[in-house]
Amino acid sequence: MAKAEVLIIDKKEGMTSFSSLSSIKREYGERRIGHAGTLDKFASGLMIVLVGQATRLNPIFSSMGKSYIAELTFGKETDTLDPEGAIIREAPLPAEETLRTVLRTFIGEQKQIPPQYSALHVNGRRAYKEARSGRELQMPERDITIDSIDLLSFDGEKAVISAAVSKGTYIRALARDIGERCGSAAFVSALRRISIGPFTLSDIGQDTKTLLDKTGLFSAIVLDESHRKEIENGCILRKWILSDSAPQKQYAYLYFDALFAFGEKKEGKISIMGRF
Repeated sequence: MAKAEVLIIDKKEGMTSFSSLSSIKREYGERRIGHAGTLDKFASGLMIVLVGQATRLNPIFSSMGKSYIAELTFGKETDTLDPEGAIIREAPLPAEETLRTVLRTFIGEQKQIPPQYSALHVNGRRAYKEARSGRELQMPERDITIDSIDLLSFDGEKAVISAAVSKGTYIRALARDIGERCGSAAFVSALRRISIGPFTLSDIGQDTKTLLDKTGLFSAIVLDESHRKEIENGCILRKWILSDSAPQKQYAYLYFDALFAFGEKKEGKISIMGRF
C-alpha cells in the first residue's frame, strides 16, 4: 500500500472529478485520495491526484495557477454557464473585432462573481444545491488574475480561446462576462485544462520525486540511518543535524536509499508531514 504518492492524470469528459478517482482508489487500496483542483463533468484535462499522506500537500498544488483551452458559444447563456444547463438568455452574436478588443480588457487583476452552480459554500450550504432548489443567491466576488487570454479561432458563433488564470478563477464565469462585455451572451461549450503550475499532460507517468522537484519548493535531505527511528516515532528533526541541499526552500523530502518521508521546515526544525 502506497503511503504517499503524487500522480498526474487526464480526466475524461462525462466523469465527475470524484468519480475519476475510483480506479485509483482500487489500484492503491487507499481511501485517502484527493485532487488539487476540480474539473466540471463536461470538462477534460489535467488533474493532480494526491494519494494517502500526500493529501497533506494539497495546499501547495491547489494554490497554483492553471491554463485552459475553452470553446465559447455566443448568442446564448445557460443557467449553469456550460452545455448541460438550460438556456436563460439570448442575444446577438458579436463581431470578431469586438471580441478581440474585449478579450484584451480581461488581462490582469480583477473581481469575478463565481457561478451559482458551483461547489462554493454560501450561507453554510453548497451554492449549486441552493441554485437547484430555485433560490437566488448573492455570490460573493473574489479576486482573480488573468495572466493571458488569446483568441485561437472564431466562426461567428463559437470561439476557441486559451487562458492562463490564477487559482479560484471560473472559466464558466469568464465566458459569461466576456459575452456580456461583447453585448452578447456566452457559455462554455467545451473545456480542457492543459496545465497546473509547472505541470502539463506530458508529466503523466512521472514519479513522485520528479513531480515534487518540479514544484521548486522541495529540497533533498539524505538521512543517516540513526534518524530512521526518530521519524518512525513521530519526532521532529532538527535541521542542523542534516545535510540540506537547499536550506532556503520551505519543504523537504527525506530519503535513505529511496524516498522515505516529506516535511515542512519551521523554526530550525523539520516537521514530518507524511511517509512515502
